[in-house]
Amino acid sequence: MTASHLDGTRTAYDGVADLYARLFTTTFLDRPLDLAMINAFAQLTRDSGPVADLGCGPGHFTGHLRSLGCDAFGADVSAEMIRIARAAHPGVRFDQAPMTELDVPDGSLGGVLAWYSIIHTPPEEVPELLAAFHRMLAPGGHLLLGFFTSDTAECVPFDHKVAPAHRWPIDTAAELVEKAGFTEIGRLRREPAEGERYRQGHLLARKEPRRRG
Repeated sequence: MTASHLDGTRTAYDGVADLYARLFTTTFLDRPLDLAMINAFAQLTRDSGPVADLGCGPGHFTGHLRSLGCDAFGADVSAEMIRIARAAHPGVRFDQAPMTELDVPDGSLGGVLAWYSIIHTPPEEVPELLAAFHRMLAPGGHLLLGFFTSDTAECVPFDHKVAPAHRWPIDTAAELVEKAGFTEIGRLRREPAEGERYRQGHLLARKEPRRRG
């Protein structure tokens, strides 16, 4: 993400961190389809090495993944979000860092969760972001994306109320994931739940294992 967008996103989330944590820390538990995708991701990655929750916010998904047996840690650009995450989950690693600047060796992660954290990245920079996820993951590692979807052929800007954001057509997002070197495993597109404005999209993909011989 460019410096100006990154700084704006950081400042915006710093300003709403406490409210965000109060409103959304347990919301996913009432979204059975979302929870099913998260739990499937956890089952696929819990024996595969470290799992990075990128754009972790107050750390609720990091904690949930750890409760399911994953060696999960979190990262977020917002210092206030990281403060809340560390307080809520003492002893768990939380880094204040952009998603593309994670301090991990290439090919070392078993999983990357980017749950509604690509939406603030300018669309032209998303391929670079996906390439970074691919680079971080070990062969056979898994990626799970969550995002707001649109019904057009292009991504659509919308008023996120916190920071500039885009909705992604699920087919377009899947094409970018494939171009980044991933193989799609599954997808989910659901209607808005109560209190939500837009349809939701989830994509689960894998970095293919190295071929032998």
